[in-house]
Amino acid sequence: MTDGQSVPLRFTLSEFAGSLGDFGTIIPLILAVALVSDVNPRYILLFFGIWFILTGLYYRLPIPLEPMKAIAVIVIAGGIGSGEIAAAGLILGVLFLVLGYGRCFAVIGKWVPESVVRGIQLGLALLLFKASVDFVVRDSFFFVIGIAVIVVFILLVRYRDIPDLSSICVIAVGVIGGIILHGIPPTSLIPPPALVIPVPTDFPSALSTLVLPQVVLTIANAILATSLLTKDLFGTDVPPKNLSTTIGLMNITSVPFGGFPMCHGAGGLAGQYRYGARTGGASIIAGLIFLILALFFSSPQVLSIVAVGVLGALLVFVGIEMARHSLKTDSLVITGLIGLLALAVSMTVAFIIGLAAVYLLGRVKKRPVPRDPAV
Repeated sequence: MTDGQSVPLRFTLSEFAGSLGDFGTIIPLILAVALVSDVNPRYILLFFGIWFILTGLYYRLPIPLEPMKAIAVIVIAGGIGSGEIAAAGLILGVLFLVLGYGRCFAVIGKWVPESVVRGIQLGLALLLFKASVDFVVRDSFFFVIGIAVIVVFILLVRYRDIPDLSSICVIAVGVIGGIILHGIPPTSLIPPPALVIPVPTDFPSALSTLVLPQVVLTIANAILATSLLTKDLFGTDVPPKNLSTTIGLMNITSVPFGGFPMCHGAGGLAGQYRYGARTGGASIIAGLIFLILALFFSSPQVLSIVAVGVLGALLVFVGIEMARHSLKTDSLVITGLIGLLALAVSMTVAFIIGLAAVYLLGRVKKRPVPRDPAV
């Protein structure tokens, strides 16, 4: 259990605003996956809704959920079917349940220094900035409006002591803009669930193509970085093994029924906190929103109604929040190296090289200084 479970749940306007703080990451990924694969977006949204509510009740803090990004990117690139996705989710679910047992993460945490975890945070911030550029190019008008709304609320919060409702207003502007541009989309009810059973040949392919690229990212960002950021923001210890266990459970119970592999995420936590989330009430509100979307409004046309420029505006300020915390490091060199590598190459490569650099530099420092023979 976590210290956060003594936190009372709140359902205020600030919690509602914070519940929308990670939508700029979640919605575009779900929409893109749904458009290029045979995965049904209704069930992705359904299980996001269920698990947002459960994590809010369990952790009592706004611990976020996100699609597993490495898997999402590979699926979006094309050629991955629902069977391989289900196989990957099952493998990862079992793996993180096992890692959440006993002292596995105590050992992992001992060998992964804080500077490496902070580097993952910085890399994620830079990737969020990079993602926002795409939104600027596609929809600069609503991007500028979204930035303006957020800046206005920053000033109002600072000088007028009102809650930060910028995310609500930004999403509202995006929805209104989407309706003006595309009209009111059709609605539809969710069909009965269908069991997705991977065939034996799906597992080797899923392991090499989807699981291996995702494992390092999940351990570093979804578990270690999220746990560390929870201490930064709330002064509360959410043990990595707890996060690993909930990741395992959500994937084992969701993916076979049409869900998409999902995890926690430091970026999502920073986003929800930035826009007002302070308790698990924000997660429960987010879960209810996803359930409503899944049950009644989950056609691709509905999901794409939000003008994408405002999602980019949300990502910019989430990136700033994440970058700010990444600088609380004991080695700016290592953290900066990992951040730049994550942006230039990949999060996995950045993690491995950064970890190797820490121990190589550590060994250099510990070497005795050779004595001058002439002395």
